[in-house]
Amino acid sequence: MPVIVEEGGEATQYAGGTRGRGLSPRMEIDARFRYYFQHPWSRLVVAYLVIFFNFLIFAEDPISHSQTEAHMIVVGNCFSFVVNKYPGGGWNFVKVILWLLAIVAGLFAGKFFFHQRLFGRYLRLKMFREDHGSWMTMFFSTILFLFIFSHIYNLLLLMAGNMRPHMVTEYMGIRNESFMKIAAVGTWMGDFVTAWMVTDMMLQDKLYPCWGKAARRFWKQGNNRIVLFWTVLISLTSVVVLIISTDWISWDNLNRGFLPSDEVSRAFLASFILVFDLLIVMQDWEFPHFMGDLDVNLPGMSTTQVKLKLPVCKSIFKEEYHIHITGKWFNYGIIFLVLILDLNMWKNQIFYKPYEYGQYVGPGEKIYTVEEPDTLSEFNRSTLTWEWRSTTVDPATNRTYVQQDMFLHSRYVGTSLYVKCLAFVPSLAAFVLFGFFVWLLGRFHESEQGPENQDSTYERIRRKSPSEYSKDMGLTPEEVHISMSETLRRTRPALLSVDAPRFSSTHEALSPCSPCSPRPGRRTPGSWWRSPPSPPTRATPLPRRFYGTFPRWNAAEGGDWRAGAWG
Repeated sequence: MPVIVEEGGEATQYAGGTRGRGLSPRMEIDARFRYYFQHPWSRLVVAYLVIFFNFLIFAEDPISHSQTEAHMIVVGNCFSFVVNKYPGGGWNFVKVILWLLAIVAGLFAGKFFFHQRLFGRYLRLKMFREDHGSWMTMFFSTILFLFIFSHIYNLLLLMAGNMRPHMVTEYMGIRNESFMKIAAVGTWMGDFVTAWMVTDMMLQDKLYPCWGKAARRFWKQGNNRIVLFWTVLISLTSVVVLIISTDWISWDNLNRGFLPSDEVSRAFLASFILVFDLLIVMQDWEFPHFMGDLDVNLPGMSTTQVKLKLPVCKSIFKEEYHIHITGKWFNYGIIFLVLILDLNMWKNQIFYKPYEYGQYVGPGEKIYTVEEPDTLSEFNRSTLTWEWRSTTVDPATNRTYVQQDMFLHSRYVGTSLYVKCLAFVPSLAAFVLFGFFVWLLGRFHESEQGPENQDSTYERIRRKSPSEYSKDMGLTPEEVHISMSETLRRTRPALLSVDAPRFSSTHEALSPCSPCSPRPGRRTPGSWWRSPPSPPTRATPLPRRFYGTFPRWNAAEGGDWRAGAWG
């Protein structure tokens, strides 16, 4: 996260100093890496590459043309439990009651157990402080409870006897071709909203003031960003849905066998899609705690959050309840939903076998798909082969079976499962790094206040000016500055308080390594790296707050720099 230095709407750029009193070389490298890793161009490239990769794997995946029944672990059980396989009679009532109970139990368990106790109190995750992230937690816990209650329903069917055809399984009752088209449209919507959210954030931000000045100036004029969002979303989504649903454009006719993929390359492609999904979150300037005050508007809206007031019965409930969704969780909640589909795609590529999807391998290791789903039940492993279907004539059409099947340029070379599992190494490394950074940098310390009190203290200090504090508490501004600084040092180890020289009076929050043009009293980017910032002087009367990775001014140690806590 780039270091944000702000106070009263002002932004400060650190410069000057001597090497002996500056940052260590390791911290210089860390700051430089963070600057380029979270640079707007890096974030935009990753966000839009995810869209391209999702379309590419949809086009190359042979399962997208399979006529067999679609199945998906856990999610398939939930879909089958709620949507189809109703036995009729009183069992329909039992099934509806069970999945309604599962939804209610999942919502309550997600809110009060997983969110408040597990993530909030036990793990002390900053991103889940107060009510942040509660809706996403409740959604995933609801899926978990639907899965559990589906097995309870299956147990009741087993006890009743002769009800096995109505048991809930991972098979969803729709064909793989239809499901993959739905998934492709869903991932397009999720990835586009995510990419647009990143674009919107980059063009609204002030952390990189020298990046895209003209584009940001145009973006902030009037309702340009809102009109562009809805225009691009409606037009492109219409084209995408038309192409995917009607097969108007055939990838195999366009590709013509150029660099055909096999199961290993498709598995690695799916793995890198998972990596990029996590990179979008990790590149956020407030990762992994998301406690900054950088608010960006929701895509297509002029507000930073969505608030809905729930109607309540005052005779039962004494308080009013609101649904509050911020831009951050709206964006990253969509990413984690898309992540479910991407995980399923990766699983399909790792464990793919042509026969299980009504397909077989022909000359050149090319894949053929049986396009008549009603005839699949008539074939077995010996008849669903190139040798049999190329020599056997269908009596109904007087043509060989292979002439009625779909030819794909995608290949299946029969690579062992151990080799294909290597594709999960990049994803596994990304998940480990994601969890490591959240565990190391995104948790409250045990000595700190509870997440609820701490966040409210932060909001109160951030929003009130010194004059307001002096009116409320009867103190002079100087006394207020001292009390605020002491409060921050005592209650928030990750919230650093330093005295910094003033270099700007704008409302921009800058990165310390932002390569802007030099100004009086400020070094060029090259000199910044050669000579890191000097410690702030104690003579500056007004303390400034900043968040991020930066050394702490340690007065108790003789006024030298010590590595401070990460915010």
